[in-house]
Amino acid sequence: MVLLVTTEVKAAMRVLFVTFPWKTHLNGLVSLSWALQAAGHQVQVASGPELTDAITAAGLTAVPVGSDEPVMAKLNGLYSQEMQDALEGLGWRDELLFDFAENREEMLTWERMPWLTAFVTEALKVMNDSMVEDLVEYCRWWKPDLVVRDYLSYAGAVAAAAVGAAHARIPTTTDVDARFRRHFVRVRDEQPPDDRHDALADWLGGWAEKYGVSFSEDMVTGHFTVEQMVTSMLLESAVPQVAIRYVPYNGSAVVPEWLRRDPPRRRVLATFGMSGALAVDHQALGLGQVQGMLDAVADLDIELVVTLPERAQKKLKRVPENTRLVEFIPLHVIIPSCSVVLHHGGAPAFLDAIAHEIPQLIVGRVIPDIEERGPRLEKAGAGRWLPPRETNGRRIRELLIQLLDDPSFQEGARQLHLEMLAQPTPAEAVREVERLTESFATREPA
Repeated sequence: MVLLVTTEVKAAMRVLFVTFPWKTHLNGLVSLSWALQAAGHQVQVASGPELTDAITAAGLTAVPVGSDEPVMAKLNGLYSQEMQDALEGLGWRDELLFDFAENREEMLTWERMPWLTAFVTEALKVMNDSMVEDLVEYCRWWKPDLVVRDYLSYAGAVAAAAVGAAHARIPTTTDVDARFRRHFVRVRDEQPPDDRHDALADWLGGWAEKYGVSFSEDMVTGHFTVEQMVTSMLLESAVPQVAIRYVPYNGSAVVPEWLRRDPPRRRVLATFGMSGALAVDHQALGLGQVQGMLDAVADLDIELVVTLPERAQKKLKRVPENTRLVEFIPLHVIIPSCSVVLHHGGAPAFLDAIAHEIPQLIVGRVIPDIEERGPRLEKAGAGRWLPPRETNGRRIRELLIQLLDDPSFQEGARQLHLEMLAQPTPAEAVREVERLTESFATREPA
């Protein structure tokens, strides 16, 4: 006997996901890509050629666009001396990124905001410009109904505008960028007409004009956003939000032999970098601080698993008996066996820990939204956040013991997990994505 389930018949959409070539940003797009594909829609993923293997390894169709020069090579030495001189009075270059999380009125001044926007726009150009022409040409041929882009991947916004496709945006963490943009537009519009400098609008407007359309603010905001962050961490939005449950995906994964049994003692995972070997200058902890942490917890009855590039491992002076060093381990493979996750605040570790009900300790200030998310994690009772000025081996030890021994943190983690479970699965969110696509796609531009 065959059981037929009847549903409303929907025409298959063509959906193009776009990301600049960075694996962790691709990983955040995969679950919705799978869901749309499983629902019968045609799904493809466009990015720089260096990401092609990662896209196809995820079971998705890759569309290589733009230069094959690695994105890190493009970003190195990005800023001209003139730009660096102009920015010097605003603060240390890497610290400027955190100003995009500012919500204090006294920091949202016209003396700072145009320069900050110009600063980040220069990086966005490097990440996106080489992809735009290939991407628009492809979209004019393939005619996607919906373009879904990683929040940094503005090439997708240009392509969507050029072909009249609906345009969705996926933030990686809490959406402080969109909030800053709303503040910027408000303050900009209060200035005299000849003093409304807007580097982001100028850049996107230049591309839009090339393809016969005008800049509009939805090129920045998207027509709607797809939010994987748990509800209590979300910020207000000026566009519709489609909530989807986070599904852990960390790329190709193999379970190593040492993970195929229960740990001999409570396991703690420590991972501090942004894609480790690719961005060693942006580690949450310096090598000396890592050594200090290892020394401080050497006598604890734990199995400490630390992810470090091999060249960094070789520079350590001491590796305690309770420590296992690895270059890489897929988060969704190891986190279920952990008692605590110690990390730098990246969305994969943060959300994977919630997905598996594990308390977490966030250290440092690498991720720009951490001053929003760290306090919210503590308010939820699911973990602790250690700002840079407090980050040392002694404090890490103190908080780690607290997280291991106080059962209230396990309960807090469980409550955040239940919050995550209450969100629609990617498959359940497909219908809302279909509805919004139908509302916003115009097909007017050629």
